[in-house]
Amino acid sequence: MEKDGDLHIGTIVGVHGIKGYLKLYSSAESTDFFKPGKRLFLHRSGREAVIHTVVDFEPYSKGYRIAFEGVTERNAAELLIGSEIYIKRSELPAPDKDTWYWCDLIGLEVFHADHTFIGRIENIFSTGAHDVFVVKDGRKETLIPAIASVIRHIDLDQKTVTVELPEGL
Repeated sequence: MEKDGDLHIGTIVGVHGIKGYLKLYSSAESTDFFKPGKRLFLHRSGREAVIHTVVDFEPYSKGYRIAFEGVTERNAAELLIGSEIYIKRSELPAPDKDTWYWCDLIGLEVFHADHTFIGRIENIFSTGAHDVFVVKDGRKETLIPAIASVIRHIDLDQKTVTVELPEGL
């Protein structure tokens, strides 16, 4: 994933039926990227990216089913298994005030308010109530709740996050 280029939003993990439908694992927070009419970039290892237009998309089992224009039979769909799906970063709406895209936060250095280095944000996950930053310094992993009482300042230009950790964290 490149912060200024393409953003990974999913992976084709299998086929569904005989009419060209595909099984999709989405890594996007929103399914709006998969609405019919959207143009997606499919990348396969060793091949040039191919643009596909979504014609159908729906939740299915533990993931989603998706169909692309021109992919109308199982054999054609099988050729897309393993493809990584990307969108252009320029297609993202500007985030609201005091909100950030996860892809912009991953890799930022995290410091305690007293300037002590804690580590870098390696991953982010959602608990339902709030997001959690997975911060690693090479030896230790710290889970930091992304809530206003903990996150004091995020500076994308300086690539830093300042936090005030609760006692015991």
